[in-house]
Amino acid sequence: MAVARRFLALRHGLAPPRSLPAETASVMRVIDRLGSLQFDPLEVAGRNHDLVLLARIDGYRREWTDRLLYEARVLYETHNKGLSLVPTAELPLYRITWDLNRTEHDGKAFDEHAPLVEELLDRIRSKGPMSSSDVEPRAAIDWYWRPTNPVRALLEALAEAGILGLARRDGNRRIYDLVERLFPAGLLADRRNPEEQRRHKLLSRFRAHGLLGTSGQSEIWMGTAPVAGDRGGVAATTTADRARLRGQLIDQGVLTPISVEGLKTHRFVLSDEVPLLDQAEQEIATGRLPNGRPPGVAFLAPLDPLVWDRQLLRPLFGFDYVWEVYVPAAKRRWGYYVLPIWFGDRFVGRIEPRIDRQAKTLRILGLWWEDGFDPLVEAGFVEAFAGALEAHRRFGDVRTIRLPRHARHRTFAAAVRTSFDERAHQPVVEVDVA
Repeated sequence: MAVARRFLALRHGLAPPRSLPAETASVMRVIDRLGSLQFDPLEVAGRNHDLVLLARIDGYRREWTDRLLYEARVLYETHNKGLSLVPTAELPLYRITWDLNRTEHDGKAFDEHAPLVEELLDRIRSKGPMSSSDVEPRAAIDWYWRPTNPVRALLEALAEAGILGLARRDGNRRIYDLVERLFPAGLLADRRNPEEQRRHKLLSRFRAHGLLGTSGQSEIWMGTAPVAGDRGGVAATTTADRARLRGQLIDQGVLTPISVEGLKTHRFVLSDEVPLLDQAEQEIATGRLPNGRPPGVAFLAPLDPLVWDRQLLRPLFGFDYVWEVYVPAAKRRWGYYVLPIWFGDRFVGRIEPRIDRQAKTLRILGLWWEDGFDPLVEAGFVEAFAGALEAHRRFGDVRTIRLPRHARHRTFAAAVRTSFDERAHQPVVEVDVA
């Protein structure tokens, strides 16, 4: 199991964290490795994909990814494992979701609301990109799970069907335009057969995580064999369909099955990453640090691909993680937006950060350590933790870091503050503890 843990640290760019240089090109290096990043609009500590990138890129800035999405357009949003950012070059391999939603909406929403659909398309053709707030709202219609302004609903449906795409986002306000204005004609004309597209979607899950098996939570696999009638084309794949497509990837030499001691079923790695597995094995056998470098700390995103397979986290890392943002407050064990704390090649705790831009403060609302882990005893941890805090502070463009006021954190907070005080080359950072 130690080799598997080390392998995941190496292939996820977390050995150590933030090891990629501070430049836009590093975003594409992460995308090239992971394939796709889940998008979630909640911005408590940063958007999900920004947190994934922050953990791997030194000095990461959110505007780098926004430029790649809405200016260079080498990335775009589509449904993969939920709403995701994927390379635009792979659009022909992901457009099955568009096609199935087009079939679904053509027979329902687009027919039932044909005059408004045509009005919206005519307006975009003649006046350019628009959002739902640019048009006066109409009487609500039933839409998926609740009554909704039909302007917003139909713009979303036109985007799901690949008729419109996102020109940009202003905060969480989506600005739509015709897809033919956003993507090259040749790319839109490139049509792949459904089997190839489903196989690519399945590969994207192994590509993102790095060590998936044959099971896991259903949401890992949703969308890999879409059918009409599901929002975003995210239908569950049957076990037989997934096994057949996975077998094709193995026969093509894309995936390699491996055994992990202590795990009951086979796991699969990308065949190109077998050398990384060999490196992990050599490092463990010789007692070397990950990549031969001191371990660092990262606060991982709630939908980071590394934490997708919660059923693997328990036996492999002894870590039980549930993102509780949609859990009623009274039932939460940890908190609203709690992130795993990564150190070296293991999970050592949880943190609840919140960026308060009005107060220009990074507030740490809660800290929890795993049983048996003492942050004050672990060599190098305090300094590495302070480095992760500083990276998050810079990302949030805030001045102050405020640690929890609980008495149980007082000694650790004082050690973190001392670590900052000793960084003469760093900007002055106030760590406010009571």
